Amino acid sequence: MADETEIQGGEAPAVEVAAAAPEQTEGRGRGGRGRGGNDRGRGGRDGGRGRRDDRRGGNAEEGGEELIEKLVHINRVSKTVKGGKRFGFAALVVVGDGKGRAGFGHGKAREVPEAISKATAAAKRAMVRVPLKEGRTLHHDGDGHFGAGRVTVRTAPQGTGIIAGGPMRAVFESLGVADVVTKSVGTSNPYNMIRATFAALTEQTSPKSVAQRRGKKIADLLGRGGASAAEAEADAEAVTE
Repeated sequence: MADETEIQGGEAPAVEVAAAAPEQTEGRGRGGRGRGGNDRGRGGRDGGRGRRDDRRGGNAEEGGEELIEKLVHINRVSKTVKGGKRFGFAALVVVGDGKGRAGFGHGKAREVPEAISKATAAAKRAMVRVPLKEGRTLHHDGDGHFGAGRVTVRTAPQGTGIIAGGPMRAVFESLGVADVVTKSVGTSNPYNMIRATFAALTEQTSPKSVAQRRGKKIADLLGRGGASAAEAEADAEAVTE
């Protein structure tokens, strides 16, 4: 009897522990599942952002360059449909590599991030090459217009900086121009100003391209402004594009 009592007395605590253990385990399991579910939910959202960032990084790596993106303007737009209006957003983005290539794009979407993504993708597809003098300014003055927008761009000496405002500044910063003087006349609509600015930039030519087209040497073209032969040769060697 003593032995049975000892055995029963020894088994009873074990039964209680066994009975309590499932409750603790179940509680931990529920908590674990709840926390795990939240972690998975957060991980899914973060993972989605991570994948989008990776895609952007892949595009930059494939192109072998880091692009500068400038959001110029964002506007709320609406579309009238049966039953009411649908509201969305329109974004204007300028993209450049800071080394003489730039482009602009326009995108519309129901949400702001998606509109910016569309505009950025369109800007990357529409990038153009602009020859730069010494990698910092334009080779010559130029005029551009689109609609009611008219702009004037002028070359500037070193240290001048970017004398431009609004959308035009974003274009030159993404293009990699460090010294330029600009003037906008007419409309202040950012779309027309951007298009007029790119119209002026696409007309830019370099001494190298003119010399190749005319079958002459760069020093011959640069020497016509009254510069000596030595100065013309030095300036010709400094021309890279």
